[in-house]
Amino acid sequence: MKDPALTEDRMAVNERNSIIVMTSLPDRASATRLANLLIERRHAACVNILAECTSVYRWEGKVETATEVPMLIKTSLPAYSRLEAEILANHPYELPEIVGVTVATGLPSYLNWVVTESAAE
Repeated sequence: MKDPALTEDRMAVNERNSIIVMTSLPDRASATRLANLLIERRHAACVNILAECTSVYRWEGKVETATEVPMLIKTSLPAYSRLEAEILANHPYELPEIVGVTVATGLPSYLNWVVTESAAE
């Protein structure tokens, strides 16, 4: 049985595969530089630079603690490989977090905007 919240319009947009990609940078300046680059090169429609947070993780056998600036990047699945390559080329970490989550549903006009704005020129 279909979810009534997923109208035909919503399902059509959902099939276009809008995604949210998460990454974290060591400071606000590097996050801002990366965000501007991603938007200028049309790898993403929107980037949210969030408040600093404390990350606790294991790296090379040791528990580490660092202050990081998380980012939420709104893009489309077709743009993901370009976005990933750009993050890897411009990220200061040896192994950056790059995690994409598919958007299950959302406002169709917003999701269409995300797909349009992250399309290669």
